[in-house]
Amino acid sequence: MSDSKALKPAEARRARGAQTAGPQAQQHLLRAADELFYREGVRAVGVDAVVERAGVNKMSLYRQFSSKDELVMAYLEQKDKQFFGYVEKSFAKHPGEPAKQLQQYFDDLAVRASIDDYRGCPFVNVSVEFPDATHPARQFVFRNKERLMARLLKLTTAAGADDPVTLANGLGLMIEGVYAASQTYGPGCGPILAAPKLAAQLIAAACGATPAG
Repeated sequence: MSDSKALKPAEARRARGAQTAGPQAQQHLLRAADELFYREGVRAVGVDAVVERAGVNKMSLYRQFSSKDELVMAYLEQKDKQFFGYVEKSFAKHPGEPAKQLQQYFDDLAVRASIDDYRGCPFVNVSVEFPDATHPARQFVFRNKERLMARLLKLTTAAGADDPVTLANGLGLMIEGVYAASQTYGPGCGPILAAPKLAAQLIAAACGATPAG
């Protein structure tokens, strides 16, 4: 049997990690951080766990990220792109129909928040872990939420709501409620399943339309 075949699994991953560098190492590290940070929490997961999951050595991590904080920010940037990918995918199902776009997002969010291993909003989770509002991670969360609210406001305005700001704020509050309910009541709970219908009622009342369904 060759030496490589004789290695234990953890040793084999470290051996592979010694030869993994550059963009490939960064990809492995971000994938590992995504899995661990989202499931277990940013503060609960150390760099050793990320390195082990990624199958690279610690030197590879520090070549790509100067600190754990930098890795956390890269994780948030990745989650931000993923999140707005979900948002725009929902909206794209009804081009040119802003009221239906808003409704579709709630329909899709309820489905996503009903998956067994759903851990809520990664940005909410991070904000709870970093109480200092000036911390870069918290500032990133603020920017993510501001961007979402701006997107909602653009659609509530286009949908002809009599008070676009109030409708956007109400829908934003409901979105945060879905995130919280998924962790307190559990994925797929009654409050989550009720959210699309309540969103339809809010949208219809604000836009002078008949609720869908």
